[in-house]
Amino acid sequence: MEGENKMTKVLIVDDSEFMRVRLRKILEDNSFEVVGEAENGVIGIKKYLEYQPDIVTMDITMPEMSGIDALKAIRKLNPQAKVVMISALGQEFHVKEAVVYGAKTFIVKPFKEERVIEALNKIAAT
Repeated sequence: MEGENKMTKVLIVDDSEFMRVRLRKILEDNSFEVVGEAENGVIGIKKYLEYQPDIVTMDITMPEMSGIDALKAIRKLNPQAKVVMISALGQEFHVKEAVVYGAKTFIVKPFKEERVIEALNKIAAT
């Protein structure tokens, strides 16, 4: 059937180039299509509009615009947007705030490949 085996398109938003490269490798190794990367929330919003990804992975702590503010802006543009927050340990407050603003789930750094894939597969299926 047409549309079957459509790769899930993902936009990675993280100020750490190391994290973007690591996430891209994990996702591409597991049949996700990384359509773009952004190093802060401002660029993340622009690339969200440009690429219309199925899922956005969003770091919480970034310069220029935090992941929470970028999440709010993306959900305002598209209330159905699927955003997965990625946070360092000790950011529980921000994680709760992100869920309030519509994040679908969160992944804590340092993350394991299985956790990332499990979370994204679950969200892609909704």
